Amino acid sequence: MGRARQLFREQAASWGLSQEVTGTAELLLSELMTNAYRHAKAPAGREIRARCTVTDARVRVTVTDAGDGLPVPGTASPDAESGRGLALVAALADDWGAERRACGIGKEVWFELAAKPSDVGR
Repeated sequence: MGRARQLFREQAASWGLSQEVTGTAELLLSELMTNAYRHAKAPAGREIRARCTVTDARVRVTVTDAGDGLPVPGTASPDAESGRGLALVAALADDWGAERRACGIGKEVWFELAAKPSDVGR
């Protein structure tokens, strides 16, 4: 997960994204990558991939894995050490979702954040 965050920070800097958008996206990327790693139950040799795109108004981050189950936000008890990742994504992202991949193997989980046009330096 550390490598995905590092690569995202580098790309966000080249795009000229604000620190606020970069920090939020980095946190949510980490949550989605962790969920994919912990819950995908994918066969050996299958990869978890992240893709980040930016337009004049939005940053979209997609994490793809070969697991079958679609994620569902849970309710963690106050003393639980995990179980809040998707709730965090739902609270901080402007939009998010999950769907099965068109090729029939695995799923994509994504989120979007608004980026002001001045945030995106092309």
